[in-house]
Amino acid sequence: MAALRDIRRKITAVQKTKQITRAMNMVSASKLRSAQMRMENFRPYAIKFMDVLNSLALRVDPKSHPLLAAREPRKIRVIVMTADRGLCGGFNTNVIRAAERFVQAKAKEGKEVSLVTVGRKGRDYFRKKQKLHSMHPDVFRKFDMGLAIGIGEDVIPAFITEDYDELYLVYNEFASVSIQRPRVVRLLPLPSVGTEEEVDYEKRLDYIYEPSDEVLLDQLLPMYIRVLIYRSLLETSAGEHGARMVAMDNATKNCDDLTRSLTLTFNKVRQANITKELMDIVGGTEALKAGK
Repeated sequence: MAALRDIRRKITAVQKTKQITRAMNMVSASKLRSAQMRMENFRPYAIKFMDVLNSLALRVDPKSHPLLAAREPRKIRVIVMTADRGLCGGFNTNVIRAAERFVQAKAKEGKEVSLVTVGRKGRDYFRKKQKLHSMHPDVFRKFDMGLAIGIGEDVIPAFITEDYDELYLVYNEFASVSIQRPRVVRLLPLPSVGTEEEVDYEKRLDYIYEPSDEVLLDQLLPMYIRVLIYRSLLETSAGEHGARMVAMDNATKNCDDLTRSLTLTFNKVRQANITKELMDIVGGTEALKAGK
């Protein structure tokens, strides 16, 4: 009977776990809708903004603005963006591994790498393994462009003062509810600065625009950093909710499978106990008959 009580207790525990995972799935699904809408509305603007700035950087003198300066990359700074919470499958693990591979590759080249972590999971993982310049934990509960501006103010002046030579961003790009791909993007200097690749003639065309190059770049380049950081925040937020929704859905299904397995085991053990008791009764009856 002790075994039956243990199995019944396990079945009850699994059913309670299923209630939790189902509730978390519903919460994540609700949050995903708004996060995905924000991300999808902002993504085309960010992509176009990046294209325009890279195209503009091909036409101007890199010396016209300090954020376009292409130096020998000795010091690298990496913004690593993770979620604040777990229970979302491999979402955090994948982006952390991508960042770790990138950091190790740069370290093998003799580069000095420092990190700016956004999200508690990245901070907790890297603070004992890597040099952290700054940390921004517990930010995804509620955020807006102000967070991107704050991170930008942390990294832009340091590039101008040559505290580091290249700035990279590592985050999960939202592809679908179940797919989030880690991406490594160079923010500073712009990817088009210093490139030797063949560029389309149309991208090389010059235009007449106002105000001057210096004034235009002074306004657009800091905005470019903020826009790309904000886009990655939106992608991370949507990806986290999508990954958690899928993970909790899988956990709920696993609870159903485990409940069925435990119920089958419970029935088998109960049947075995009943059979044993019947055998004892039959054996006792036969002994009484033999005694007469």
